[in-house]
Amino acid sequence: MAKLSVNINKIATLRNSRGGDVPNLLKVAADVQKFGAEGVTIHPRPDERHIRYQDARDLVPVVYTEYNIEGNPVTKFIDLVLETKPTQVTLVPDADDAITSNAGWDTIKHKTFLQEVIKEFQRNGIRTSIFVDPVLAMIEGAKETGADRIELYTEAFAHEYGLGNHDGIKPYIASAELANKLGLGINAGHDLSLDNIKFFKQNIPGLLEVSIGHALIAESLYLGLENVVNMYLQKLK
Repeated sequence: MAKLSVNINKIATLRNSRGGDVPNLLKVAADVQKFGAEGVTIHPRPDERHIRYQDARDLVPVVYTEYNIEGNPVTKFIDLVLETKPTQVTLVPDADDAITSNAGWDTIKHKTFLQEVIKEFQRNGIRTSIFVDPVLAMIEGAKETGADRIELYTEAFAHEYGLGNHDGIKPYIASAELANKLGLGINAGHDLSLDNIKFFKQNIPGLLEVSIGHALIAESLYLGLENVVNMYLQKLK
């Protein structure tokens, strides 16, 4: 069974929209774990427009499952990760003004930089994952960086699946097969939903973890958070 890590960025966005503390981010993090999620994901950005850096610190004693912090490894982000020491750090090459992540790393072009960052995190006992497109050369490049895992960027799959094109899974299968061969763990995320998660999980060999936020929170508006978390867990079996 692949693990479900719930990305709670959207909860922070809703909270920030009113300037108070409703909904309470820490309570939601505690609740999703109580409901069965095996991890909590956050993705702080430099402008702190949803998750704030202080949130990352405040979540440390609350997250008793897997704590995954995503982000672009600029100095401020690296310092935050080394301070909070999450279970996993996922490196994402998003620009400061990106609405959401929209591309994986060029692991060949940025090999030396990624190697240096990853070594520092691993020296501190933090598992490392690299956000990548389903391109075989980028998977091979990820292995060269020394990363523990890759996170497959699944927007293209989700788009094609929504159009009824199940062949959109093929690059992901090939990437997963190569990652397994190279000894890289496999995570996945972006636009995965209740509609497509079962098909994705059934076709990706060795899938360890999915990180889901936007769809899960949106679905919870209609179906309830506890119910939706458990619906994902059933589909990931």
